[in-house]
Amino acid sequence: MHGRVEAPHSNRRDFENLKKLSTYLWEYRGRVLVALACLMVAKLAVVAVPLVLKRIVDTLDVAPGPDGIGSEELLVIALGFVAAYGGLRIASSLFNELRDSVFSRVRYRAMHQLSTRVLTHLHRLSLGFHLERRTGSISKDLSRGTNSLSTISNLLVFNIFPTAAEFLLVAGILLSGYGWHYTLVVVVTVGLYIAFTLKFSGWRMQFRHEMNRLDSLANGRAVDSLLNYETVKYFNNESLEVESYDQHMSDWADAGVKSQITMSTLNFVQSAIVAVGVTLILMLAARDVSAGTISIGDIVLINALMLQLFVPLNFLGVVYRGLQYALADMDLVLRLLEREPEIRDSEAATELHVSDARIEFDDVHFAYLEERPILKGVSFEVQPGQKVAVVGPSGSGKSTLSRLLFRFYDVDSGAIRIDGHDVRSVRQDSLRRALGVVPQDTVMFNESIRYNLAYADVDLPQERIEAATRQANLNAFIEQLPQGYETIVGERGLKLSGGEKQRMAIARVILKDPPIIVFDEATSSLDTQTEQQILVSLDAAARRATSLVIAHRLSTVVDADQILVLDAGRIVERGTHESLLAEEGLYATLWQLQQGEGDHHVTGSDNCP
Repeated sequence: MHGRVEAPHSNRRDFENLKKLSTYLWEYRGRVLVALACLMVAKLAVVAVPLVLKRIVDTLDVAPGPDGIGSEELLVIALGFVAAYGGLRIASSLFNELRDSVFSRVRYRAMHQLSTRVLTHLHRLSLGFHLERRTGSISKDLSRGTNSLSTISNLLVFNIFPTAAEFLLVAGILLSGYGWHYTLVVVVTVGLYIAFTLKFSGWRMQFRHEMNRLDSLANGRAVDSLLNYETVKYFNNESLEVESYDQHMSDWADAGVKSQITMSTLNFVQSAIVAVGVTLILMLAARDVSAGTISIGDIVLINALMLQLFVPLNFLGVVYRGLQYALADMDLVLRLLEREPEIRDSEAATELHVSDARIEFDDVHFAYLEERPILKGVSFEVQPGQKVAVVGPSGSGKSTLSRLLFRFYDVDSGAIRIDGHDVRSVRQDSLRRALGVVPQDTVMFNESIRYNLAYADVDLPQERIEAATRQANLNAFIEQLPQGYETIVGERGLKLSGGEKQRMAIARVILKDPPIIVFDEATSSLDTQTEQQILVSLDAAARRATSLVIAHRLSTVVDADQILVLDAGRIVERGTHESLLAEEGLYATLWQLQQGEGDHHVTGSDNCP
């Protein structure tokens, strides 16, 4: 089935995702190493602060004696330690800021590369994916995934690694200077803290996942309703859209409350574990001070070390939760990057160089859904320079022909060839360079008229653009605008009428000047007078190229070299306008219906998928 949506994954691969993340940082490994060096110097300075503080207290605790150190000497020594204390504080702050400055380029460049890669991949994915996606949900996942890269790199490099290093330094100081009792209490406390944090945080992540899912649904619904603003107004369904959004947000709020309650529980238990550990450490220190085995400076040192260790350790709970959230967000983006395009160039794909511009459909079968065939053995040729039209009832598969020619989908069986080359054997970019299209539904970028006209070649000179607008009967309209070619057309071209957008599309394909042009209902939004004015220009453009015209209005294709009548996925008639009328078949019936209704009133369209 074409455009199949994969089932969502319930499991994440955090370690694998972290390995993928490292590839973005490895390019700047020099800066990463410098940042880590700054981090280690800052941590050494932080751990050295309590050691200096102990010396200050012990120095001041010594009473000056007639045979010992005098009070002035004690003051000088104490002031020296105080100066060292201040210097270590300044060094810690300095190297922390240097670390942030050095690593900032790594972080922002990695975010830049990931977001660019995701957008590139989205453009590579097949049309089926984009027909089924919700723009709002994809943009939200992209934003969260890009931000998660920054979050993960910051948490790993600036929180988890330094906290682990500080723990090892503190444990080493306690073990070497005060015995295994102190070290045992610290190790057990930290072990309990980490075990509880990991276990409980892992369980409560379900609420964060649910919040993400509902947030994406609500955002996607809101964007979808705004993109279809006119449809909502036509049917007075503002309340339906708001109610649907409100329901998603209500569920999101409920999940958020559960997330907050479980987070508060986590924070309390973490604080209790830390409080018990610090209390036990201070009880041991008080015992040793009273026994005379350690000094007052030692108890100050031990207390300062505990505070320095447990403050970042307490933050480690937040860090772990942040890391889990970021990994959950990144998992969505990395799975998106793993999604393979359904339409891919083969390894042996070659560049398409068009010389004759001959098109051949050879026994083409195709279905969007297996149970609903669209094309059933379609075969025809368009000779170089010919204008071949495809007509038929709505839903007969006419517009599908252009999608297959552009290779938005691959045929299920048969082949489509250009100058004898199967379109599946050539590179997609070279194929589409050789093709131009005037689509049935012309969508514009929210940019200037000039930008939209020159989209095929942004460096086109103004003279060529103006010549193309004259050919498309668009120049008079543009000259009336206060800002002329710099006028912004609005999102999806909403500031332009249907006829103006189609004339823009005609001018755009004239500027591209490809050897093959597809006209897919190219005049469906034009009134009869305007249509007649630009048919001559269309014919001139078509005569310079091989053209395939998909049409509902039969009056626009009476001059075609060959007309193919498509019905229920099969070509049931073919010939010129006169020969088909003489056959008195489906074409003649459609012609009589349109003539009877007045051809200028017929504005039907091919609604084939």
